[in-house]
Amino acid sequence: MEILIISGLSGGGKSKTASFLEDMGFYIVDNMPAAMILKFAEFCAAGSSRYQRVALVYDVRTASSFTELFDVLDTLKTMDGQCRMLFLEASPETIIKRYKETRRRHPLSDGTMSLEAAVEKERELLAPVRERADFVIDTSKTSTAQLRMELLRIFEGKDEKGGLSVTVASFGFKYGLPLEADLVFDVRFMPNPFYIDELRHQTGLDDAVRDYVFSFPQTGSFMKRLEDLLALTLPLYAEEGKTGLFIGVGCTGGHHRSVAVAHALTEFIRTQGYSVQETHRDMSRES
Repeated sequence: MEILIISGLSGGGKSKTASFLEDMGFYIVDNMPAAMILKFAEFCAAGSSRYQRVALVYDVRTASSFTELFDVLDTLKTMDGQCRMLFLEASPETIIKRYKETRRRHPLSDGTMSLEAAVEKERELLAPVRERADFVIDTSKTSTAQLRMELLRIFEGKDEKGGLSVTVASFGFKYGLPLEADLVFDVRFMPNPFYIDELRHQTGLDDAVRDYVFSFPQTGSFMKRLEDLLALTLPLYAEEGKTGLFIGVGCTGGHHRSVAVAHALTEFIRTQGYSVQETHRDMSRES
């Protein structure tokens, strides 16, 4: 079992972090007091696989004593599994700006304390917690996409490519565009194997059809440019935090040219280090 304690400054990015970790498979519990963490950990250890990765958001508002939290951490580290703590912070200027933009009240603000004073007081209060953290992330100049990638790196061991999953799908234009497509490439300019009697009833996954499609110089030129385009754009999609990219490759019926090109494109994307799956929407339809 893996237990992660998420703590940090209010406005430091705990909520966004919890959302990303939930997408990564963590079971999230918000604002759990330290006194309840051990009992919850015991419950998770005896429960189903749903609780194998748990992230507990620990807020300054639930803290009666940090000594209690540290005792809990020491106990958890002796239990089976892994227990770590992540601390989120940002500069006072950034936190003040975030609170002014959202018009929310700081949890330590009681009406007599300025926002600046409340931010500074919380920083002082949580200094011992920060010292005990296994990981500290400063979100002052971190975009949402960069925060997600940093979490993937720490907790999934993935680089920037690991967060992007690509689907390459062949289809026939006569049956309509795939609604989920992010990018669509039309290969109807390529010579059509349908008009070759011995190829008509084969598909783009058969060697004879692939050899025919790729025997023409325009196919090679197109593939080179398409590979260059994806080599440029896939890292940029990942950098911006996109988790899934659907690439559609279409020909008239979705049997020959689009299938051959989609298959070759899938192999190229795999060599670039991305998770990729290949589908052929219309290949099994009657011609």
